[in-house]
Amino acid sequence: MDFDYKPVEDNIDLDELYELMKPYDTRPRQPQPAQAVREVKPTEVRQVRSAETRRKAAKKEEEEKSDPLYECYGVLHDIAYVLMIVTLLFVFVVRLVGVDGKSMLPTLHHGDYLILESNFLYGDDDIETGDIVVLTVPYYKEEPIVKRVIATGGQTVDIDFQNHLVYVDGVALDESYLMDYTGQESWYNWTGEYAMEYPATVPEGSIFVLGDNRNNSTDSRFAPVGMVDTRCILGKVLAVALPGETRDEQGNVTDPRDWSRIGLVD
Repeated sequence: MDFDYKPVEDNIDLDELYELMKPYDTRPRQPQPAQAVREVKPTEVRQVRSAETRRKAAKKEEEEKSDPLYECYGVLHDIAYVLMIVTLLFVFVVRLVGVDGKSMLPTLHHGDYLILESNFLYGDDDIETGDIVVLTVPYYKEEPIVKRVIATGGQTVDIDFQNHLVYVDGVALDESYLMDYTGQESWYNWTGEYAMEYPATVPEGSIFVLGDNRNNSTDSRFAPVGMVDTRCILGKVLAVALPGETRDEQGNVTDPRDWSRIGLVD
């Protein structure tokens, strides 16, 4: 007799079969050993919490930085710091002032912008003959003027107006920075109550100053200016930062800007 054999697929799931037979299994079961539970230390809990706190803080900071207002605050913060540094620099280290007038020709011109060493650094012990300083005097109603130091406290000044010579402690100064006055009339001098008497000794704590343009300068030769207290000094001129130019009433340039003059001042 012939039989037809059909293949049987072996798809028996043993785990599933075991679960089906459990209700009919009456054998005593062995107690399962309890699993050991590891004790979590407080320091580990704190570390987890700390890490989670840092993640939250970093996420919050990242969200804040992406906010346009936060970016604006950062820019304003940087600008404030820059302004503070610049302010401190220009108050305690250097200053920037402009020249008004022709009393310091040919060294300085009208309209020049000068860099000063601030009086915070330039004290009485630093003042020397020949220094160019910016100062205030009551006669000019506290308006700054720029002049050259001719003598300091304790020194004696004498002036030969006819021969264009200045003597300090009996020694004639070599003033190569002046205009050439050879063959010209004597330097201008004030008379009467506005005149100074020579020789004149400079008091301690004061200076005697003159403009380089001797016939167009109101300086220590003028009694209302006279000897200037060193506390009136705003600073010493270091350099010309921007040369000036002079124009007449019609706007025509009479003294053009000379860029080669930028630099240190003697």
